[in-house]
Amino acid sequence: MLSRTAGHLYWLGRYMERAEFTCRLVEATVRLSVLGDHEAGERAWRSALSVVGVHEDFVADGEPFTVPAARRYLTLAEETPSSIRSCLAAARNNALAARTALTVEVWQAINRAWTIVRDRSRPGREQATLNLIEELKAEIRGFEGAVGRMLRSEGHWFIRLGAAVERGDNTARLLDVKYYLLLPPGQEVGGALDRDQWTTILQIVSARTAYRHIYQGPLQPWLVADFLIFRREMPRSLIAAADEAVELLGEFAALSGRQGPADRLARQRLDRLEDLDIVTVFQGGLHEWLAAYIGENAALDGTIARQFRFG
Repeated sequence: MLSRTAGHLYWLGRYMERAEFTCRLVEATVRLSVLGDHEAGERAWRSALSVVGVHEDFVADGEPFTVPAARRYLTLAEETPSSIRSCLAAARNNALAARTALTVEVWQAINRAWTIVRDRSRPGREQATLNLIEELKAEIRGFEGAVGRMLRSEGHWFIRLGAAVERGDNTARLLDVKYYLLLPPGQEVGGALDRDQWTTILQIVSARTAYRHIYQGPLQPWLVADFLIFRREMPRSLIAAADEAVELLGEFAALSGRQGPADRLARQRLDRLEDLDIVTVFQGGLHEWLAAYIGENAALDGTIARQFRFG
């Protein structure tokens, strides 16, 4: 496979994963914001902007902060690199460039998702936004199913590898923002508001029921962190994403007969995760550990690009 085709497929996987994550983030934020007062609603949307790393960009644009403005910024704003619209546009452009490596079903799912947002400029009020998100989630699930039915070869592996790298980044950023930014000053850690926010995190990663299957008793912040970092049963956990990256790079190594620096970096990261537990992470500082993980994930992304020569 040509390096440029590999790069397009890898970034197709990343952008579609990011679009799905932002869909879930918007959905959970809408539901959380309508439960509280005006101040709580604004706080929820500011935190959502922080999760995808665009809060500073929003402020720099000079637009006064309002909930509708934040909702548009995350869903349909063309100027926002992490908005759902921008992610789908980038995914479609990458799919076009690698069209011959994709099945008809994969291409159709991407195109249908893009068609939903192409001619819209505003998401509407809360219920209209939720309706939009449901439409998009259905098409993104269709994309994931179509990728799952692709031939198990390089094209399939590159899409999944991009998605795995993106998934790890998204989960780490979500946890970091919750721990470091979300709880307002003067609010009790473990109080009602704190529990609501951790419950929202589980809703964003579609894991509220799964958490209850594994842990007994009331929701505890350190157990949510344990669940999203160390539990392999949870597909969006950091260790599950690290596992998948090692597995997929191993497929390339088996095909070529040799390993590269990305293989070694991914294996080292997984080994470090396997040697840790949540008590050790909290003792050293969850925020500091997550920041280091996000940096490692970015380093792995760059190493993958260099190894396969699409960087």
